Amino acid sequence: MYGGVALQPVYEPDQFVAMVRQVEQAGLDTLWLTDSSLHSRYTYAYLTLAAVNSERLRLGTAVTNPVTRHPALGAVGISTIDEISGGRAIHGIGAGDRPLDALGLKPAKLAMLEDSIEAARRLWRGEHVTMRARGFELDDAHLRFSSRPDIPVYISASGPKTLELAGRIADGVVLLAGLHPDGISYALEHIDRGVDQAGRGKRPEITVFGYGAIDEDEEVALAAGRTIAAWFPMTAPVYCELAGLSPDLVAKVRERYAGGEFQEAAQAAALLPEDFVRRMSLSGNKSAAREHIRTLEKLGVDSMTVFPLGGDVTSRLATVTAFAECLREEGHPGR
Repeated sequence: MYGGVALQPVYEPDQFVAMVRQVEQAGLDTLWLTDSSLHSRYTYAYLTLAAVNSERLRLGTAVTNPVTRHPALGAVGISTIDEISGGRAIHGIGAGDRPLDALGLKPAKLAMLEDSIEAARRLWRGEHVTMRARGFELDDAHLRFSSRPDIPVYISASGPKTLELAGRIADGVVLLAGLHPDGISYALEHIDRGVDQAGRGKRPEITVFGYGAIDEDEEVALAAGRTIAAWFPMTAPVYCELAGLSPDLVAKVRERYAGGEFQEAAQAAALLPEDFVRRMSLSGNKSAAREHIRTLEKLGVDSMTVFPLGGDVTSRLATVTAFAECLREEGHPGR
């Protein structure tokens, strides 16, 4: 198993560059950046900063979507990052999430997501593409520069249909399913169903995102993980049932959830019991983090990605460092 880090491009450029260098120095393998419309700075500019200030890190969007960014332009964007970084880019893509609300847009339908991935792959292969796709069109579209034809595509998935799509066509999966084994097993079963439907020989690579903090002060860690725990009742309630959250409480959280992203859901998050927060987020000390790593490894997950929350930059980087130490202590020094 190997480890990654996900960040939002909310930091000032110089501060972000310092963080990139510390992530690489910690020995982690992959850096993911969110693409959240108006909620953060421009993802591809920050991926460029990461590319020129690192030597080894794989660099991915976590995730872009085909609604705010035309699929062909998304293909160009990540291909450019791939060239700048010397072949280290990952095209992380999903249907889109709550930040689309501010733009008056809705998440992509599954068919559009699938067609956008097909279009990107054809463009990377140098094809002239004419498509009347589901949600967009291309008319003799082709890249005027060379691209790596096999840039890996990771689909962000929680729901069963998207998980099965990822199993059918993706190179990898950004899995948002909490950290408890019942939820992860449920997601993997649906990914495997897609693998079987497509007759593929193996499951795509899986990275499970763990949002929160690693802190020996467990109250601090718990506070950091609360808001992402509230995302699940709002966006992926099936995992709430699997984690033992009552339907009545799910409904109350949904009523209070406000704002475009999970960090703005503090009022709703306050309703959640501690045991649920611990199941859905990275919200404990190093011993708890190591237990999560062991659980994911037993389930056949390829990597875990920490999304540090709470506190200031120093505390978030402390979570990154602690996570890297936990991986090494579990015998996973990186790829």
